[in-house]
Amino acid sequence: MELWEGAGSLKIVLNPERIPVIVGVGQVTNPGDRSGDLFARPQPLDLMVRALNAAAEDASGAQAGGASKEGRAILDALEALYVIPSFAWHTRNPAALVAERLACNPELLGLAATGGNMPQSLVHSLASQIVAGELNCAAVVGAECMWSRGAMRSVGGSPSWTIQTDPDIPAPTMYSYDQAGSTELEISRGIAMPLEAYPLIEEAVRSRSGRSPAEHQAHLGRLSERMAQVAAKNPYAWIQSAPSAELIATPSESNRMIALPYTKMMTANISVDQGAGYLMCSLAVARAAGVDEDRLIFPLSGADANEHWFLSHREDLGTSPAIRFCAKNALANASLSLDDVDLVDLYSCFPAVVQIACEEIGLDPFDPERPPSLTGGLTFGGGPGNNYVSHSIASMVSRLRERGEGIGLVSGLGWYSTKHAVGLYGTSPQAKADRAFEWTDTQPEVNALPQCAVATTLEGPVAVETYTVSFGREGLPERGIVALRDANRVRSWGSVTDAEELDRMIHEDYLGAVGSLSDEGLFSPA
Repeated sequence: MELWEGAGSLKIVLNPERIPVIVGVGQVTNPGDRSGDLFARPQPLDLMVRALNAAAEDASGAQAGGASKEGRAILDALEALYVIPSFAWHTRNPAALVAERLACNPELLGLAATGGNMPQSLVHSLASQIVAGELNCAAVVGAECMWSRGAMRSVGGSPSWTIQTDPDIPAPTMYSYDQAGSTELEISRGIAMPLEAYPLIEEAVRSRSGRSPAEHQAHLGRLSERMAQVAAKNPYAWIQSAPSAELIATPSESNRMIALPYTKMMTANISVDQGAGYLMCSLAVARAAGVDEDRLIFPLSGADANEHWFLSHREDLGTSPAIRFCAKNALANASLSLDDVDLVDLYSCFPAVVQIACEEIGLDPFDPERPPSLTGGLTFGGGPGNNYVSHSIASMVSRLRERGEGIGLVSGLGWYSTKHAVGLYGTSPQAKADRAFEWTDTQPEVNALPQCAVATTLEGPVAVETYTVSFGREGLPERGIVALRDANRVRSWGSVTDAEELDRMIHEDYLGAVGSLSDEGLFSPA
């Protein structure tokens, strides 16, 4: 055992070999610019390498491009390197390419599953392995170049990014698992992408709030404005113009309606070129590398859980028991309460998940002292696919260092508010039961909850539980999607294609509308 003095108190913790610390973080944003050679822009591999080089420099407090013997020592000590999968770039073992570029030789080359929860979930896994004495030093990194890929395609070209062609290249070690996000029934009724699922969740949130469509649209504008104001002060944010609530909430030529009630400025912005990563090791490794202890940030606790996997099976689409249980367990694991939390970054692909997380955790999204994001979220900060939370973690580490003390909470999310991870960070360790980090598998608590019964067709009258209307690029409505319940609370899904009925869905409150569901899945109002 060793005595650790920090934050004005003396704490007893495990020996330095069993205390996980984040020693370095790096973020890279390559703004969109059509004035240069689009085909010479950095690829995702380049941004990943830049992000981890920046993290190595950060470990010693060096400026960008500065020498960092401490950071180099951490890179040389890497035993595991995990890549967060890219939407824009696919190769057999991307971690092998990153390691080669960094001139390091980790034994484990890993690739995470799909999901915005992966960067935070990996913190939990790596910290737990360090506590158990199974790991000493690891890196996590990811990047997207969706803006560059789109720009190249717009002029008739395509990226010529690095791809591994040798069939003998070893496959990466996979972290976690994945499966389809929608059932066959959901897909057949039009729910196959986030832009179809999250608007349905949003209208369920509105249903719980009691707000009218106009009141809720204004509310979403104010919430999004709050995020935009944070992004305006974030040097790594993709959009820093801080549009007003009215501008965000009002459809226009440059802010078209995507899917009711979401305008473009309310949706995750995947058209970005961004990378981020972090370096985690034991306190012993950090000390051996010469990292100043005032640069160390401690993962304190965490919890993970999946919601009932498919939307169809969740009793209330406007809630998230998994987020509630994860936050509760993460706080309990660190012997902390929500009042102890100074900084927050909630996953924010769409306004629905910010509102749900705030309600489930007990946060006020309009608290002037504790905004729900440090980055500006996936619209304004930028939504680099599965890797957004690496930017959250990097921002949290930097802000905690600036404060010199405090507690931060980060949440990650995958699929359709399906996969969740909540973690706490601090400027000093919080030992509990002789452990410097505590993690809880929260899945049993979620699994114990009842599931909603689902049917392909419903007999008799049905009522609309939630709904959305998808719009085309020309701003015209294309299809309505409705979640329906019958008298026994069995759920099914329906489509609306009639032009007059789509107009009614857009201009009236469609919650609770009564009608019938055909065998082909079309909803007809009574």
